[in-house]
Amino acid sequence: MHIPDGFINASTSLAAGVVSAGGVGVALKKASDTMEEKQAPLAGLVAAFVFAAQMLNFPVALGTSGHLLGGVLATVLVGPWAGVICIALVLFVQALFFADGGLSALGLNVLNMALIGGLGGYVVFLAIRGLLPKTRPMVVAASAIAAGVSVVLASIAFFVEYAIGGVGDVSLGAMFAAMVGVHALIGIGEAVITALTVSAVLGVRPDLVYGARDLLQPLEIRPSEPAARV
Repeated sequence: MHIPDGFINASTSLAAGVVSAGGVGVALKKASDTMEEKQAPLAGLVAAFVFAAQMLNFPVALGTSGHLLGGVLATVLVGPWAGVICIALVLFVQALFFADGGLSALGLNVLNMALIGGLGGYVVFLAIRGLLPKTRPMVVAASAIAAGVSVVLASIAFFVEYAIGGVGDVSLGAMFAAMVGVHALIGIGEAVITALTVSAVLGVRPDLVYGARDLLQPLEIRPSEPAARV
């Protein structure tokens, strides 16, 4: 899924960079207003987990690669805005220090994986949750489905960008089949990993799962009974 330098023309890359910079800027502002202090360590763990998972790449075509995204996992656990920041930070470190995705294509990769994959996947998660009973197993199910869909959404976004400004000699039909077809399969793995991780966190610290906040039972304070007289 990482787009290398020179695969999409400069004008398309620049436009994506502007959109991505604006999206991450909004995410930073929103996260600073809504993120709870107890979620900060989890955000760091999520970023580290996604970083490790994204290092496992599957070659697709013309230097592009497919891998797990982690966008829905991040947004469900720490919230949509903090999740976007986690994925954007991972992509920046990968491009700067590991040459995984080009620096000139960083805006494209952030757009596809953090904004479309992360935020878009979270919208799918909310839509599915609205149709299902409000229980922990349904949160897990919704996160799994949304994770699988998010991978396909990100691959379609890449295909659209390639159709607009691609400089390779692969036909649009071949590129669509390669990217969307492969990522539909990767989405199955993403769904399983997301479900297992969300389920594990729900089992031990449900209060840390942003996407399940509505399931938390408020603490019931009962009036103290008067002491019995002897």
